[in-house]
Amino acid sequence: MAAMPREIHLRPYLNPGMLEAGCDEAGRGPLAGPVFAAAVILPEGFHHPLLNDSKQMGEAAREELRGIIEEQAVAWAVEAVDAEEIDRLNILWASVTGMQRAVLKLSVKPEFLLIDGNKWRPLKGYKAQTVVHGDATYTSIAAASVLAKTHRDAYMRSMAVLYPQYGWEHNFGYPTAEHIEAIRRYGLTPLHRRSFHPKALEPTLF
Repeated sequence: MAAMPREIHLRPYLNPGMLEAGCDEAGRGPLAGPVFAAAVILPEGFHHPLLNDSKQMGEAAREELRGIIEEQAVAWAVEAVDAEEIDRLNILWASVTGMQRAVLKLSVKPEFLLIDGNKWRPLKGYKAQTVVHGDATYTSIAAASVLAKTHRDAYMRSMAVLYPQYGWEHNFGYPTAEHIEAIRRYGLTPLHRRSFHPKALEPTLF
């Protein structure tokens, strides 16, 4: 007998009656490409049985959810922070910066922000709460994780056309054996993060 799919239970909000935006990022770990951040305000009562932390979802489910979220959200925004800025700020604060830019880009101002993780910098005019594993806890953060991940994947696929040697259409810039070997053979591109030092490439390229 086939196992029943696990039912996903996400909390719809932290503060009842407030307009909350969930914020998350995708792409902290790759050697190449921007980190993408998203902010999403969902309508009251929004629910979809596939919605979860984007890392726990398959590609087809994420792509399906992207269209639904973008169509039904009260407001959503996605921002990218490029490799040069990541190297200058470090990946943690580049991720926070991206989320703040996404919030400021929203067409509707939220009354409260739910932030995935445990780090944040105050953003003038906004109250916020960090939530560890927030993308597996709150619906709005999970929705933001889906948009950040799908937008980043689409970007890396487009960059794979310009730099076909690195396999970004399927490794998305992460430090796979294939990607590391390509860096060893072909060197770094303008999209590579110079501050990321995988042991397999030290000390020759960084």
